Amino acid sequence: MGKLKAGDVITVKVNRKIDTGYVLTNGEEEILLHENEVENDLEVDQSVEVFLYHDKKDQLIASGKIPTVRFDVFDWGEVTEVKPRLGVFVDIGTSKDVLVSEDDLPLLPSVWPQIGDQLYVILSNDKKGRVLAKPVTEADFEGNWDSAPTTLFNEQISGRVFRSGREGAVIITDEGYRGFIHHTERKKEPRVGEWVEGRVIKVKEDGSLNISLLPRKQEAQHEDAEMLLAYMRENNGVMPFDNKTDPDVISSTFLISKAAFKRAIGKLLKDKQIEQKDGKTCLINEDVE
Repeated sequence: MGKLKAGDVITVKVNRKIDTGYVLTNGEEEILLHENEVENDLEVDQSVEVFLYHDKKDQLIASGKIPTVRFDVFDWGEVTEVKPRLGVFVDIGTSKDVLVSEDDLPLLPSVWPQIGDQLYVILSNDKKGRVLAKPVTEADFEGNWDSAPTTLFNEQISGRVFRSGREGAVIITDEGYRGFIHHTERKKEPRVGEWVEGRVIKVKEDGSLNISLLPRKQEAQHEDAEMLLAYMRENNGVMPFDNKTDPDVISSTFLISKAAFKRAIGKLLKDKQIEQKDGKTCLINEDVE
């Protein structure tokens, strides 16, 4: 029997009962199992399966609550707490939530997971032997993706982000397909662990998918037009932009492309809701407080 290690799931025997619970043994070492960590009463010499972890006093103890995540088994863990400059904590089914170190999260805190997001993790240990949760990487999934059928083209699909960066984000779909979202196919960079819904714009030969989070042009035109109207209503009916405004200004202000801006403006002009003059766009036939 090897040395007891945080994160292990082992079968041990009850050595004796104490006021706070049970003392367990593997024949070489003893470990405490608190009475709150087991559902049923145990008897001396009874075998019991336990999960090992460090408590708040940094003492290695046992729990009868067994996680589905192991050192060699990935599973989903829900984010329960976000700690800047430390990482996030995830619920893996044990009594104590487990840390995902900031070293295993994106550099930008804005794309860190939020409470309620989920990470696909595996167990590991830090330098002090404490148990950590480590998110899945592309290498971990190599050769394990399911192949998507070509019939998914142009269909709606959903999944959870497990990698996010400037070039794009990768998601795991409900069906186990790999989905890539290019940075031009989203309005903002999605968080790692975020649940997203999009549209399949390409089924690649290797069975992976290219996905867009942007609405179809007709839907987007309506949404963008409403956004511009809301902006003008909040600014005395005037917007200091028109069709000649620099694309970077449009992008930084509304998070849409210049082409999308012009389509929305075109709709509003056609509907006679706005007019443009002197580099500005103004509401017409509408009272603005």
